[in-house]
Amino acid sequence: MSFAPSDHSQLDFAGSPVNQALTADDKIELFRKMQRIRRFEQSALKYYNSGKMGGFLHLYIGQESVAVGTLSLCGENDHNITAYRCHGHALACGMGMNELMAELFGKATGCSKGKGGSMHFFDPERNFWGGHGIVAGQTPLGLGLGYALKYKGLEGCALCYLGDGAVNQGAYHESLNLAALFEVPVIFVIENNGYSMGTSQKRSSSFRGCLAQRAEAYDMEWDLVDGSDLYQVRAKTHIAMERARKNHQPTVLEIATYRYYGHSVADANAKKYRTPDEIENYKQNHDPIRLWQRRITEEGVLSEEKAKEIDDEAKADAAAAVKFAEESPAPTVDDIMDDVYWETDNDTEASRVGKHFFND
Repeated sequence: MSFAPSDHSQLDFAGSPVNQALTADDKIELFRKMQRIRRFEQSALKYYNSGKMGGFLHLYIGQESVAVGTLSLCGENDHNITAYRCHGHALACGMGMNELMAELFGKATGCSKGKGGSMHFFDPERNFWGGHGIVAGQTPLGLGLGYALKYKGLEGCALCYLGDGAVNQGAYHESLNLAALFEVPVIFVIENNGYSMGTSQKRSSSFRGCLAQRAEAYDMEWDLVDGSDLYQVRAKTHIAMERARKNHQPTVLEIATYRYYGHSVADANAKKYRTPDEIENYKQNHDPIRLWQRRITEEGVLSEEKAKEIDDEAKADAAAAVKFAEESPAPTVDDIMDDVYWETDNDTEASRVGKHFFND
C-alpha cells in the first residue's frame, strides 16, 4: 500500500476558518484526546493478550486523528455511527475509559453492560449509535440517522464511518443510492487503512482513481483526505458537514490512514502481508499524534513538559480503567434476557402484542 493523501496535501489547512477558530486550549485538547485513545488501546492490548478479555479486539492505534478530527466538529444535532473498530470514536465523543474498559472485560459496569464487548460500544446520549460487527451493516443505519434529522427539520448531519473493506458490500451502495435520491444529510467516511482484513486494496477493490470516486456514479460529492494531517481532516470534513446541514447533500470522504496492528489482535498474519519497513515508515513519518504534537509545538502552543504531563495522565487513566474493570461485577444469569427488546424491558404496549422468543 502507498500513502494516498488528497491532491491538496501540500496546502496548509491551518488557515481554514474552522481551524482558525481553534484556541490554544482546543489544540491541546485534540492532542489529549488522541493520546488517550492510544494509551487506552495499548492497555487493552496488554490485557487482551493476558487472557482478561474474550472475543475480538480491533485496535484503533494509528488512526486516532480520523475520529478525533471529525468528531471535534459535531454539534447538538450531529450524530455518528461506526463499524467494529469503534474504541476511538467512543473516546472521541466523550465516553469514559472506565465504562469502555469494563465492556472489554465483559463486566456489568460496561457501556453495554458487558454484553457487547469490543465491537459494540454505544452511547445514544452522546449521539453515538455504536460500533457494528456486520461489515457495512452500519451504512443503512447511518443513512437512517440522516433521514431522521431531515424528517424532523433539524439542522444536523450523520457521520457514518466504514472501512475500505466495506465499500464492496451491497448495503453500502444501496445507502449511497438512497442518500443521493432523497438528499439525506449523511457523510460516509471511509477510513482507508489499505488492507480490509488482510488483503491489499489493489487485490480487493476495482476502482479508477480512488474508492471515494465511486460516489460520482450516484451524482454525489466526494473528496480525499490525508488522515495524518489533523488540520486537513477537520477542514475537509467541515465542508462536507456544512453541505449536509445547510443543503441536505450527502458526501463520501475517503481518509487515508493506517493501522499499526492487525485487522484484529487475532490477525496472525499482520506482519506477513505488510513489510516491517512499511509499518515503521508510517510510525515514523505519518503518525498522527507525532505530527500533531510537532505542529502545535512549532506553533508555540504545546511544550515538551505539557505533552509529557498529558501522556502521563492518559496512561494513569488507562491503568485506573483497568483496575475499575477488574473490580467490577460480571453480569448475572438473571440479566441474560434483558436488553434484547426495548419494548419488553420497558413493558410498553408493543411488548404485549405478538410473541417474543423468550416468553414461551
